[in-house]
Amino acid sequence: MFHALVAIKQVPDTTNIRIDPETGNLVREGVPAIMNPYDAHALAAAVEWKRKLDGRVTVISMGPPSFTTTIREAVELGADRGILVSDRKFAGADTLATSYVLAEVIKAIHKEDPIDLCFFGKQAIDGDTAQVGPGVAVRLDFPIVTYAIGLRTIDLDNETVIVERKTEQWTEVVETSLPALLTCEKEIAEIPFASLPDLIKALRYDPEIWTLEGPIAFDANHIGVRGSATIVYQMGTPPLPEAGEKINTRETSVVEAIDFTLRKAEEAGVLGAMLGSDR
Repeated sequence: MFHALVAIKQVPDTTNIRIDPETGNLVREGVPAIMNPYDAHALAAAVEWKRKLDGRVTVISMGPPSFTTTIREAVELGADRGILVSDRKFAGADTLATSYVLAEVIKAIHKEDPIDLCFFGKQAIDGDTAQVGPGVAVRLDFPIVTYAIGLRTIDLDNETVIVERKTEQWTEVVETSLPALLTCEKEIAEIPFASLPDLIKALRYDPEIWTLEGPIAFDANHIGVRGSATIVYQMGTPPLPEAGEKINTRETSVVEAIDFTLRKAEEAGVLGAMLGSDR
């Protein structure tokens, strides 16, 4: 039976992002929260193949207790099991520490109930690093296909999957062994409307909460701030660019306009840099 695992994240609505000037962290209090859009499309793909192959979908997330609303939303969309990894000591994790925690959780689930395919969104819209999925794949020693836009086949008997992935120039078709991990673009699947049975199930569903106390052991040196190699020194909003000068060619000749432009470029040091001179 097909078993898909989907990693989801609750993120602040990017139209309402605020930065704490002292800590440099995102301010989540009072900001509308949504499921990371790339994760939602990845979940839709997992549920689609769950129904094709008569399987099941497990979702996992790491964050504060408020993330249970996103777990229930995943159940609305067709997930069967939801696990939230939540403990104050996980706070402040960068992508390195986050990938460690998620990988340990997936290892525990895989040992209990073997996973065929892991689905991750391409990136989270609050961090935009696209590092967590690949980081988890490396820790699990799973083959990874990034920027997935389509699944052609999942062959459980031969333990292979054929994936379409997007590149800057064309679409690649990749075959790899199972279990594997995908990072997904929005094209991977359309997000469906929730069915009435799934809506009812989500209303009654209580996600599993895994903490530092159990059911698995985490190395304290690899979690939270202690396990994070990245430190945000400062965050802020860049100043708006000033408007440039305009030249009205109806009021001046083309030659004068070109001369004016070259003079301004030279004064700004741009012309000398372009010509490779010290002018």
